[in-house]
Amino acid sequence: MGKREREREMSRKKILIVGGTGYLGQHLLQGFSEIEGSPYDVAITYYSSAPQMLLDSFPHCLAFPVDLQTGHGFDEISVTFGQPDVVVNCAALSVPRACERDPASAMSTNIPSSLVQWLSSFSDRNTFLIHLSTDQVYEGLKSFYKEEDETVPVNVYGKSKMAAEQFISANCSNFGILRSSIIFGPQTISPVPKSLPIQWIDGVLSKGDKVEFFNDEFRCPVYVKDVVDVILALTRKWISEGKHMQVLLNVGGPDRVSRLQMAETVAQVRGYDTSLIIPVSASSVDRGVVSPADISMDISRMVQTLDISPVSFLDGVRLTLTSQAGS
Repeated sequence: MGKREREREMSRKKILIVGGTGYLGQHLLQGFSEIEGSPYDVAITYYSSAPQMLLDSFPHCLAFPVDLQTGHGFDEISVTFGQPDVVVNCAALSVPRACERDPASAMSTNIPSSLVQWLSSFSDRNTFLIHLSTDQVYEGLKSFYKEEDETVPVNVYGKSKMAAEQFISANCSNFGILRSSIIFGPQTISPVPKSLPIQWIDGVLSKGDKVEFFNDEFRCPVYVKDVVDVILALTRKWISEGKHMQVLLNVGGPDRVSRLQMAETVAQVRGYDTSLIIPVSASSVDRGVVSPADISMDISRMVQTLDISPVSFLDGVRLTLTSQAGS
């Protein structure tokens, strides 16, 4: 290896995606891999197994089994991969009903204590932690929450994510906390088992039966590639500026929509009969979990800080369904 190659190797930054086999994790891995010149070495963690299809698609990516509740597996990353420059934590127990059933698991999984403890074991504390939080930290009593608004989560999932934010703020010197809305977009390289929102709506409407959708719960769904762009922009900012950084951002799309409006948009793009879409109140269904009514978010800080303008919900749906047709 010549001097120039050695210098290039030395300058390569290490990125660790915790929860790299999940929906956002796979899209993020793809996003890092598509950067020209491949300036990053990327590794992922997984919990039960790493899909072979994913590993085959990214042969240079290292994959490590890690139990986030115990921290088992982090030591192997230290030995094989070394200290990461940036860690993106996408891992979570994110199904609100499951969190209600097992609050202890929700807290121990969603508060990244073993991850932060591992990062603090390095003598050089110069790792930037990007942590995915949720819009469900907000109470849901108004529209377009700002980052500085009070957080009053109404369910266990929201409470666990708020506790995670507080833990990171207290124990990390450099971090970016991203309060994400519903993330939607194309299926991943190795398909994830959970149902994806736009694909699910498309599937039920395509059958031609009448379907009920809530008309009184509002979010700002965000296209997955916009979330990836936010993470890539924060990574570049941290690496290029190298300054102390603590950032809290709402990460959503530009549109406040109900489930009913989401379904109407899918019907518009697909040409389905909109009379099949029946509006109902969220209070008419017992989902086994309290859900906030309006957790739409003001995303102006994200737009101004990172110069990112997320696509409209309509355009995101078009992109999702077009890629679905082409896959």
